[in-house]
Amino acid sequence: MTPRLTEFPEPASTSDLRGLLLDYLDFFRGVVAGKVDGLGDAEVAGSVVPSGWTPSGLVHHLVNVERRWLVWGFLGEGLADPWRDTEESGGWVTLEVPVEELREMLDEAAVRTRTIVEAHELTEQACLTGRFRDQESAPQLQWILLHLLQEYARHTGHLDIARELIDGRTGEDG
Repeated sequence: MTPRLTEFPEPASTSDLRGLLLDYLDFFRGVVAGKVDGLGDAEVAGSVVPSGWTPSGLVHHLVNVERRWLVWGFLGEGLADPWRDTEESGGWVTLEVPVEELREMLDEAAVRTRTIVEAHELTEQACLTGRFRDQESAPQLQWILLHLLQEYARHTGHLDIARELIDGRTGEDG
C-alpha cells in the first residue's frame, strides 16, 4: 500500500538525500491516492474540466511517467509501449477501473521506483540504450527524481481542483 505520510518530510530531518527523495515521492503518491479515495467509478473515469482529463487518466499518467523515466530512461530497458498513457490527440488515456486498482498502480510504482533508486547512486547517469541516446541528454538519477517530484506536485494541484468540482472537498480536507 502507498505509504501515507501525514506531514511533508522536512529536508533538515535527515542527511540521507536518497531516503528524503523517496519519502517525498511516497508523500505525493499518498496525496494522489487520497484525492481519488472515495470517488465512484463514474467520477474517477469522468471529467469535470474543459480539457477532458480524468482522475484515472491522471493517475495512469503519473505512474507511467515514473516508468518512462526510470525503466526506459534511467535503466535503458526497452518498453513495448512507453507512451501507453497518452492518446493520439495528446490527452491522457482514461482507465475505467475502480479506485482500488489505481491505488495498486501507485503501490507498484512505489515498489519499482524504490527498488531502482536503492540499487543505484544518485549521481549515476541514465543509460544510453533506452530513452536517451547521448551523454548530454542523459540525466543523473537525482535529477530524474526531482523531475518526478515536480510532476507529482503539479498534478496534485490538478486533482485538488477536480475533487473540489466533483464533491466540494478541498486540499485542506485531505
